Amino acid sequence: MTRKAVVIEPGYANYDLEREILGPLGFEIVTCDGAGDRAALEAAVTDAEIIFVRDTPVDGGLISKMESARGLIRYGIGVDHIDLTAAKAMGIIVARVNDYGADIEVADHTVALLLAAVRRIVSRDRDVRNGAWQVGQDEPIRRIAGSTIGFLGYGRIARAVETRMRGFGVDNFIAYDPFLKTSTSAELVGLKELAERSDVLTLHAPATEENTGIINQDFLERMQPHAILVNTARGLLIDEAALADAVESGRVRAAALDVFTTEPPRGNPLFGVDGITLSDHSAWYSEGTVAAIQRGAALQAKQIAEGEEPDFRVA
Repeated sequence: MTRKAVVIEPGYANYDLEREILGPLGFEIVTCDGAGDRAALEAAVTDAEIIFVRDTPVDGGLISKMESARGLIRYGIGVDHIDLTAAKAMGIIVARVNDYGADIEVADHTVALLLAAVRRIVSRDRDVRNGAWQVGQDEPIRRIAGSTIGFLGYGRIARAVETRMRGFGVDNFIAYDPFLKTSTSAELVGLKELAERSDVLTLHAPATEENTGIINQDFLERMQPHAILVNTARGLLIDEAALADAVESGRVRAAALDVFTTEPPRGNPLFGVDGITLSDHSAWYSEGTVAAIQRGAALQAKQIAEGEEPDFRVA
């Protein structure tokens, strides 16, 4: 009897790795691009034993339709868009992919955005194309070496960013992370001090009920006027309207963001503000990362299908 694994919101070039790993167990891999079509999503998951998901919200109503599901696998780490309580009530194991190399790609992208903001790469590109030249005196640039870099969240990615920035002559690092009691590298500080001391602040925390909008007007008003904010974590950490106002008014020098409160962003207040550099939630991406994340997800599914405890179970 054929077993079914369904991929919600397909977005990869192919699913050969999933077929290679799950095919010998009798699985057929099917895809469902149900964006905006709730009925299609519900029909696709009803008889699926394994469900793979990327960013599609998986609420309790959708989970209630997963009548045959044994496992729900997230392509990636964040599971804030999955109703874990509902999954547990249905007896569905939720797992994710923890070790696909995100610390490499996201750290690289964080540093790239940081450098683009500090060195004003985007505005320089625009100005040169428009005939301007040697505009440095009009747009002063602070030296990176000797800066204080602050981290909101001090896990693997933040530490990878720190390692990279030491190569630029930075040796002053501070971090706010309520889950850490000690640190052998960055100095642990309170949230207020993080805002006040950071020349560059990078965000590396998950989106939780407690820290949604943690970068708000009060926080931004405490930052130094030359400070730069970089976010490659979660858009919900930032009050986007407050950030747009802070950069536009000059209270904060610049920002560089890869993530947004709503994705894809439409009519976002950050659009059109000089000094804000944007990318398309691509910090995690490389061809190597995609292969690692697909293989990792398939291996989690294989463990569940064989009755084993998955390596990275969430619920």
